[in-house]
Amino acid sequence: MKFLVGYNGSDVAKSALAVARTYAKRFDAEVAVMTSMGGGDRETIEDIGKVEQDLLYAKKYMEAEEIVCETHQVARGASPGEDMVFFVEENNIDQLFVGVEKKSKTRKMFMGSTAQYVILKAPCPVTAVK
Repeated sequence: MKFLVGYNGSDVAKSALAVARTYAKRFDAEVAVMTSMGGGDRETIEDIGKVEQDLLYAKKYMEAEEIVCETHQVARGASPGEDMVFFVEENNIDQLFVGVEKKSKTRKMFMGSTAQYVILKAPCPVTAVK
């Protein structure tokens, strides 16, 4: 089995990582951890460095339990939800784990909901963690 965790270093992303680790141990699954970035001049060197540190943390967190883990920093210019769905389709992922942050209706309207997008569009089961 192959799992994907959408990861941005937030508390809810860490919760999703923890749930994915529990499932991966139980089902002897491999885990991919992915962070989506806009690419181009949208990110600073500091942003990229933070993402690299976050992904290193996630890799070590999984490997501490002897779970095979690979990390991916994706910068296609798409939204994080679109990047996760593309990754799932391209890599035959069996289950996707994503953290859910509570947002106001106004914030959802202007910023969208990554979790909602992947729940509706992903071709595999999605576990949403808060």
